[in-house]
Amino acid sequence: MLQTLDSLQPNWQEELAHWSAAGQGSLLLKNCGSKELAELDCCLRQVCAPAQSLTLLTADLQVVAGPLTLQSWEPEKTGAFAHLYLERAESAQHLSRLAAIVAQLRSPRGCPWDRAQTPESLTPYILEEAYETMAAIRSGDPAAIAEELGDLLLQVVLQSQIFAERNHFNLETVAARIADKLIRRHPHVFGDSPQPESSDLSELHRFWEDIKQQEQPQQTLGQKLLHYAETLPPLLAALKISQKVVSSGLEWPTGERIWAKIREEEAELRQELERDPPDRARQEAELGDLLFALVALGCWYGLDAVQALTQTNLRLARRFLRLEELARQQAEQDFPLKGRSPQELEALWQQAKQEHPHPLGMAQQIEDRKN
Repeated sequence: MLQTLDSLQPNWQEELAHWSAAGQGSLLLKNCGSKELAELDCCLRQVCAPAQSLTLLTADLQVVAGPLTLQSWEPEKTGAFAHLYLERAESAQHLSRLAAIVAQLRSPRGCPWDRAQTPESLTPYILEEAYETMAAIRSGDPAAIAEELGDLLLQVVLQSQIFAERNHFNLETVAARIADKLIRRHPHVFGDSPQPESSDLSELHRFWEDIKQQEQPQQTLGQKLLHYAETLPPLLAALKISQKVVSSGLEWPTGERIWAKIREEEAELRQELERDPPDRARQEAELGDLLFALVALGCWYGLDAVQALTQTNLRLARRFLRLEELARQQAEQDFPLKGRSPQELEALWQQAKQEHPHPLGMAQQIEDRKN
C-alpha cells in the first residue's frame, strides 16, 4: 500500500519516523526537494535504514534519479527534484517474483502450454478473468476479490512477457505508459492546472473527456462510436454510443419521443417476424433497433442498461435455482423438474419469486410491514 506524506505539514518529521517504524507500505514524501538538502538527508538517515530504497521525482512524478539506497545517495549530485519515493523492499518483490515465474514458464525449460500461448490465444482469458473479477467485487468478499485480481494481473504479465520476447515492450513499459497517462490526464492534481470548478462527478468527467480529446485531436465522434461498436460487448457499446450521441447535442427532445420510437421498433420487429418467408438478417436488425431504443430510454432516465440487465439475470438465475430446490424437496430424484406439468412449474416459479422478489416487490413488503 502506498502512503503519502507532505513535507510542508508541520509534523512531517514525526510522521516520517512513524512510517519507518511501522514498516508497512511504501511512501511518497511530497514537496521535500525545496528543503535544505543537508537537513533532509540528516532526517532521513535518522529514521530510515541505510539500505532504504529511494527514487527522486519531479513535480509531475517523472524519475530524476534512482532507485538508489539511502547509504549511496549524494544529494548534491543528483540534481533538482520535488518528491521522494521511499519504497519498501517487500512492496515490489512479489510483483518481480510473479514476472520471474512467468518468464520461467515461457522459457525453453518451462511449461509446454505456457510456451505455446500467443497474444491471440490468451485473449479469451482476459475477458474471462475480467468478468470473474467483476463477480467477486459484486460478492463483496475481499479474499475472492484479491484472488480474481491476481488472475487478471497474470494476464497482463503474460502478455507483457510475450511482447518482451519479441523485443516490442515489457512490463515496465506497460506500467510507465499508464503512469504517464494518469499524470497527463490529471493536470489539476499533478500539474499547474486549476481544479475543476465543481467537484460534481459529471463535471470531472467532462474535464477528463476534454483532456482525452486533446490527446487525439483528429479523432471524430464517429470514429469513437465505431471504436465502441468494434471493441465493446454489444450492450455496453450501445450504452456508450447512446451517451456519446446525447453529449454531442443529438438528444431526444422528450422521453415520450423515445417511448414512441420503442413502439415503432416493436411494430417493425413484429412485421419482420410475421414475414413469409422469414429473413433472419432483417429480423435481427429490427431486434437490435428495439434493444438500442430501450438502452436510449434508460439513458434518458439516468439508468444503466448494463447494470439493469445484470441484476435481472442474477435475479432470474437465483429464482430458478430456488425453483429446483423446491422441486427437489417435493420429489427425491436427480431430475426434479422432469415430467411436471406447466401448472406445477408455474406454482413453483411463483413461490421462488416470493423468496427472490423484484426490488419493487421488496419495497412494498417493507412498507406493508410498517403499516
